[in-house]
Amino acid sequence: MSRPVPDAAWPETAADVLSGFRAWREAHPTATLAEIEAALDERLHGLRARLLEDAALASAAADLTASAARPACPACGERMRSDGTEARRLTTVGDRTLTLRRSRARCPACGTGLFPPG
Repeated sequence: MSRPVPDAAWPETAADVLSGFRAWREAHPTATLAEIEAALDERLHGLRARLLEDAALASAAADLTASAARPACPACGERMRSDGTEARRLTTVGDRTLTLRRSRARCPACGTGLFPPG
């Protein structure tokens, strides 16, 4: 079973985005629609990245310590085992970087490794 999505900070993060956009708009009363859209997108990309990172880290695939989360080896079918953790940096929409710390998996039978698992 996956962990619940850690959303305690989301309302505050969203409020910061909205207040920042409101302040930008007040400082730019003659902005064009394209400028307004770009300013809004810049702020929303940050919120989107935060939500996406939190949701991905809540996945059962992020932590192989639970036996139910261990995938089958693609080479031999044996249940994979946790082989430590590793951070992976990904770039998402809006050129935002996510850092996902996830379990590496290794097959005890044939040695095949997976990261991220699943």
